[in-house]
Amino acid sequence: MNQLGAHELMEVHEVLTNTIDGINQFQLYQPHCKDPELQNILQNQIIFMTNEYNSIVQIVRNKSSQQNFSTYRPLKNASPSFGTSGGTPEAPNSSINEMNDHDVASGMLGCLKASAALRMHAALECSDPELRNVVLQGAKNCAEQAYEVWQYMNQKGYYQVPVFQQNTAQAIINHYQPAGNQMNNQQT
Repeated sequence: MNQLGAHELMEVHEVLTNTIDGINQFQLYQPHCKDPELQNILQNQIIFMTNEYNSIVQIVRNKSSQQNFSTYRPLKNASPSFGTSGGTPEAPNSSINEMNDHDVASGMLGCLKASAALRMHAALECSDPELRNVVLQGAKNCAEQAYEVWQYMNQKGYYQVPVFQQNTAQAIINHYQPAGNQMNNQQT
């Protein structure tokens, strides 16, 4: 790896700090997680995040290359459930003792979404191609982790997916048309 610019080094500093915060946050969730499926997801993601953190530290220290950088593999994939059923009203807990699996999964999802966006932003500031690829893969890993948590939430009814009526959805889809010859005519 070549010399790192100040801006990209600060972005990697943010990514590493964010990763530490994410690991610590997920560890805080462990005692509140009751569902064995969510416990497995949580533990698997803590292990993955810790390994990813160590890999980035080694890469930045120029002691290894991105070939050691992992791709996140969800424990399972499920088909999404569409539509809403009203659901349970939500409000903040009045005590930490009220924290449940829904709260844990929602906190995990929020953390992972923010981490994916942070890593994508950081990748845009990297001048070193190897570091850029590592940070981009980190953004994709966070997105895959978030999708795994989202699937869990969707299957449990914690995260519903509203849908438009068919005619409204079709009207939005039909609003956009292929570019066609107009783009070709402008280039000649």
